[in-house]
Amino acid sequence: MDLLQQICARAKANKQRIVLPEATEERTLRAADKVLADELADLILIGNPEEIAKLAAEWGLPHIGKATIIDPENNEKSEEYAQLLAELRKKKGMTIEQARELVKNPLYLGCMIIKTEGADGQISGALSTTGDTLRPALQIIKCAPGITCVSGGMLLISKQQQYGENGVLVVGDVAVTPMPDAAQLSQIAVCTAQTAKSVAGFTDPRVAMLSFSTKGSATHEVVDKVIEATKLAKELDPALKIDGELQADAALVPSVGEKKAPGSAIAGHANVLVFPNLEVGNIGYKLVQRLGDAIAIGPILQGIARPVNDLSRGCSVEDIYYMVAITACQAMDAKK
Repeated sequence: MDLLQQICARAKANKQRIVLPEATEERTLRAADKVLADELADLILIGNPEEIAKLAAEWGLPHIGKATIIDPENNEKSEEYAQLLAELRKKKGMTIEQARELVKNPLYLGCMIIKTEGADGQISGALSTTGDTLRPALQIIKCAPGITCVSGGMLLISKQQQYGENGVLVVGDVAVTPMPDAAQLSQIAVCTAQTAKSVAGFTDPRVAMLSFSTKGSATHEVVDKVIEATKLAKELDPALKIDGELQADAALVPSVGEKKAPGSAIAGHANVLVFPNLEVGNIGYKLVQRLGDAIAIGPILQGIARPVNDLSRGCSVEDIYYMVAITACQAMDAKK
């Protein structure tokens, strides 16, 4: 069973309630039908029920009737949600009139459903920008305890099974925070290790804080940041297995790790890689994906109290289907 099959099996074994706020979008509705047919998750679709039913019939999607459908323009809980949203945002000056309009926005409505424990996670992005996806999540659901920065993790599945966890690596940040400071980088490390557990199923995440230096082989302020972030990550999660600063080869290759960082329990054995900034992370994973013929799954948003994930606007039906399973696995972990 490959990693994606394992993720789907975990999702099926403990079904979560996932909101799809772009329910009239064709790829989203087709993915929803497959999710419901396979009993991967319980779905809440946001949109006009008549339009969704019409589109399901037009596209031959027989399972959509199994979903809960909420009409944002005619929702019996609209006033309840508006009052709560206005209370949550009153320090930012939000009025009840503004809140009443916002809870008609499917992205805000989905987050309000999660906030009031009516759902466990949300996925959007087939139609919406990353900013539009993140804004309501951060305003309503907010960050997980002890976390102030959101980041993007990525699963990399390589044919080189001697690296990582039988060829699987979890890396971050590849999507959100361009230039993290040491405190933010430490949070990215902790959150990426958590993604390794909840999504990739790693029982023993081993985190390498990457740099162009290994254990003082070079000196620079950006190296100092990685060293400080490693220290802060250990304080944030004392049980975390982490080391840095490490070059990529020292993190992954046992013989190199032993030579460059003797005595390190992580060097040569890392299965979680934390990049020093977004530029390095985004370029790095795309090089591995294209030149190394690796499978890249994500980005998976990290650091939000309940999972809210962002799709590429070029996503496929398959991408959405698997993101439902990933979000479900994150949701299970968030409840612990």
